[in-house]
Amino acid sequence: MRISFLFILLSLQLFGAAPKYPTLEIGAQAPDFTLKNIDDKMYSLSDYEGEVLVMIFTCNHCPTSQAYEERIIKLVDDYKDKGVDVVVISSADPKAVRIDELGYSILDDSFEAMKIRAKERNYNHPYLYDGDDQKTSMAYGPIATPHVFIFDSERKLRFEGRIDNDERQKGENVTHDTRNAIDEILAGKKVTVETTRVRGCSTKWSYKREQVKKFNEEWLSREVTLEEIDEAGIKELVANKTEKLRLINVWATWCGPCVSEIPDLVEVNRQFDMRQFEVVMLSADFLNQKKRALQLLKSENAAMPKRVEKSVKKEGRTTNNYIANVPDRDKMIDAVDSQWQGPLPHTLLIAPGGEDIWRHTGEIDFLELRKEILKYRGNVFK
Repeated sequence: MRISFLFILLSLQLFGAAPKYPTLEIGAQAPDFTLKNIDDKMYSLSDYEGEVLVMIFTCNHCPTSQAYEERIIKLVDDYKDKGVDVVVISSADPKAVRIDELGYSILDDSFEAMKIRAKERNYNHPYLYDGDDQKTSMAYGPIATPHVFIFDSERKLRFEGRIDNDERQKGENVTHDTRNAIDEILAGKKVTVETTRVRGCSTKWSYKREQVKKFNEEWLSREVTLEEIDEAGIKELVANKTEKLRLINVWATWCGPCVSEIPDLVEVNRQFDMRQFEVVMLSADFLNQKKRALQLLKSENAAMPKRVEKSVKKEGRTTNNYIANVPDRDKMIDAVDSQWQGPLPHTLLIAPGGEDIWRHTGEIDFLELRKEILKYRGNVFK
């Protein structure tokens, strides 16, 4: 019987049904840690001496974590004079996150990106990095982001679970689990609800790097093609009679800035692929440079995501890579954008139905571009 139980437990763990790193149990002592904060200083458990210690495991890229950012900031403000320390830890291994999992974020989960996020969102709390070896996260066992652990003055775990049950902030039948637990600990009471479910993005443990590797290898195997397109075809692209948010980038092989930003355009394409988004590359080279343009696109693995293939075929297209077959360059420019004077690169972000929501001539600021994409697509919880 014992052997059967162990076999079942091992099987569940191998197939992902059981946690690889078990969640800390109620009553357990807080494991020590030493982690770098966004101020580049190292902090340990002993640096926090409040009556209550709230540890929240989160990350940059998770839309659920983003939905709770303001509530965490308010939590810090509301309890800072009541002997409560709030410590936020990024538990994700940046190399264990697939690029299409970043479709709700302008930033990845690297330490430098954490600094940017904290500055932009005006964090009022420590934001510690545990993405390299994840030793602290392994010791606490967060299963998703955000995951809260609350300790009393003796640093015994009194609560673990969610912040509340209101991800979309509807304000209906809200249970403020984290606040309730803090209040009960401060009042010297037993915590009524000691554990709750935790919803959000699964913790990006380092063993998931293998999944990322396979995902990237699959991308590299995709065919890269380049088709000619006439003036009418360009106008059809710009009209964007689809449900996708479409980025059209006009480039040329002889344009240094154009070529240098192709890898970033490929990355953006992959990042937001699952969010009804696509990048269309339009070469402004003359047709006698078609072979060179294709070779360059192949060298950068500028392939079309598979999820796009069916939709573009419905429009009579088989690729998102084109070379303009419009001998009159002025007609080509007018077909793309009547406000464009002609310098390369030139980029348009077009909403479904053909509305231009962002245009830029010259090299792209990709942080700005990601902000524009997310401004249109929004957070799933807002």
